[in-house]
Amino acid sequence: MLTYAFEKGGGVSLYEQLYRHIREDILTGRLCAGEKLPSKRMLATHLEVSVITVKNAYEQLMAEGYIYSVEKKGYYVSRLEQPLRETPAPVVQPVEKPKTYLLDLVTNSISAEYFPFTVWARMMRQTILEQDKNLLVPPPYNGSELLRRAIAQDLQQFRGMTVDPEQIIVGAGGEVLYHLLVQLLGRERCYAVEDPGYSKIGKIYESDGVRLRRLPLDDGGLSAEALRRSDADVVHISPSHHYPTGIVMPITRRQELLRWAGEKEGRYILEDEYDSEFRFVGRPIPTMFSSDENQRVIYMNTFSKTIAPSIRISYMILPPHLLSAYREKLGFYACTVSSFEQHTLAAFMSQGRYEQHINRMRNRYRQKRDTVIDIICNGPLAGRVEIMEQDAGLHFLMRLDTHLPDGVLKEQAAVRGVRLAMLSDYYSCAADAPLHVVVVNYSGIEPEHLRQGMEQLAEILEEEPCMTN
Repeated sequence: MLTYAFEKGGGVSLYEQLYRHIREDILTGRLCAGEKLPSKRMLATHLEVSVITVKNAYEQLMAEGYIYSVEKKGYYVSRLEQPLRETPAPVVQPVEKPKTYLLDLVTNSISAEYFPFTVWARMMRQTILEQDKNLLVPPPYNGSELLRRAIAQDLQQFRGMTVDPEQIIVGAGGEVLYHLLVQLLGRERCYAVEDPGYSKIGKIYESDGVRLRRLPLDDGGLSAEALRRSDADVVHISPSHHYPTGIVMPITRRQELLRWAGEKEGRYILEDEYDSEFRFVGRPIPTMFSSDENQRVIYMNTFSKTIAPSIRISYMILPPHLLSAYREKLGFYACTVSSFEQHTLAAFMSQGRYEQHINRMRNRYRQKRDTVIDIICNGPLAGRVEIMEQDAGLHFLMRLDTHLPDGVLKEQAAVRGVRLAMLSDYYSCAADAPLHVVVVNYSGIEPEHLRQGMEQLAEILEEEPCMTN
């Protein structure tokens, strides 16, 4: 007769314990294939448990195939092909927590007081009340019509772009849209990215298995000459404010690239405007999409910079001739942004709240940028620093008067609690990069931490002769 000891009050039910004991006996061979098990009533009496406890244990063993029943005869041990043992749980290395820094010039974050919590909460409540059951209906593949109409209206009013809402595809962040574009345009095409540039873009294209070309920049942005020499069919650029150099592409270069795209069937320009709303000098730069007569420009933008990084809502605008191809190839995909978030953002935009927020943030970021530059130029680094490309966006460049290699400077700064991103980090070939230039992402910088961080950098530069000898 099967005899087992049970633990009471340990959080594991009696039937679960019995199931485990019998399963262990089967796996170890103590119970052989074809061996008959005691009846439920007999085993319950022997173990001093309820019949229902035995019944539940037997049913679980049957469901998993360890035993089988024969009508009017009882339960028997199944024949296993080989000794089965539970695979031990793999040892998972704990994820290393991100290091905290006194000053982080790499990450663009947003201060809590900058997010419109009160207005956003009101928009959420309003969305629930007004949309009601509509929130339970999945949005169309290209996104909520309300949101697409709000985006089209915003682009018309503030960027002079005439766009049909049907041309807009909404997705959960730019990365999702990059993958969709590769599927739409084809993996057989050759894709080009800017070098230097935002490294994640190239990594995403490489992960999709396409041929990738990294093309150099000159004073006007991506080199048209290098593009023509390459075998690229699709080029991904940020002409209004390049990251990380801050270059604004002039009209002559834009026209050159548009001519390149129109010269051969199947060529496209992906115009990525990731932070074009934050231009502090002059009017917003007109988009290439607006001046493209050949319909070869795909426009992309995001709300992650204008509202918050956690708002994972981006969109792209397709030329009309690509719409049917997108519906046919990719229309089966569900939209990756929830209806609730899309309707909330649509209300935020259609009621003029987004425009108010942008204007407020533009003023705040201009003030933040001026404060950051003032602290840098009039602090411990005074006379040893030059600020460049500060007229737009949420970053600028800071050239340091030093002979330290960029890698050494970064390491020494990290030891002192200052996280740096050097311009040379963004080049595929560091030998081609300007040295001693720091990319300053300033949106989340606290002035007091900046002052302390500049003191640490100044100490590193003062110790420079000792480090280079």
